[in-house]
Amino acid sequence: MISVEDVKVGYDDQLIIDSLSITIPKGQITTIIGPNGCGKSTLLKSIARILKTSGGSIYLDGKSISQTPTKEVAQKMAILPQSAEAPAGLTVRELVTYGRAPHQSRFGRLKQADLEAIDWALAETGLHELEDRAIDALSGGQRQRVWIAMALAQDTEVVILDEPTTYLDMSHQLDILQLLEKLNKNQKKTIVMVLHDLNHASRFSHHLIAMRNGALVTHGVPNDVMTAANLQYVFNINAMLAVCPFSQNPICLSYGKVEQHAVSAS
Repeated sequence: MISVEDVKVGYDDQLIIDSLSITIPKGQITTIIGPNGCGKSTLLKSIARILKTSGGSIYLDGKSISQTPTKEVAQKMAILPQSAEAPAGLTVRELVTYGRAPHQSRFGRLKQADLEAIDWALAETGLHELEDRAIDALSGGQRQRVWIAMALAQDTEVVILDEPTTYLDMSHQLDILQLLEKLNKNQKKTIVMVLHDLNHASRFSHHLIAMRNGALVTHGVPNDVMTAANLQYVFNINAMLAVCPFSQNPICLSYGKVEQHAVSAS
């Protein structure tokens, strides 16, 4: 569904990603991992067309994203940026309604299909009882669910999220990740996200992409990516690994800092 081919991306004169190619599997949860500054969010923003590439191409359903009308892209791909902010005083339902914008004409009113999509998104995220509440009055976890509900109301095949669990406590992090897991399983949504927590990434993902210094290190199922050798190369750590009792995927029990970087990944 999403193909990144020989992409180059940078800020001003600084090249962050140089000639990276990767395919995002359709109907799966893909998580990008790597140390701070390695290009994770840059790659995600390029896929989401927030950042313009300086070379290469990104394809969505075989069509170049850069050459596809914005409205058409928005009908296929919903984006939840990091630390999203809503206008003051906006209610839960009002923000979720914005998700229907790509499906309306310029001066169009909400149709029955729009209202049904909004109600469905509120129900899926457990927000019906809060729909008239001001977003400013919600907790961090509740606000994050509202943004996800807006993305759901957009009714796209792909949902892209940049660090959706940032600033949330452990319980609310699980709420968000289990919601995404349910959407993938029940609605067949393709989920692409950046996470800092390696154990969450391994537990909730079908496919991992590991990056370092703007380059792809490795990708594949968690068992192939979450190895001690890969984590040493990517994060400069000696990791003690075990098996997650919930997913049967690898988790990092603890780790120590490596003085010198490993030469290569496995």
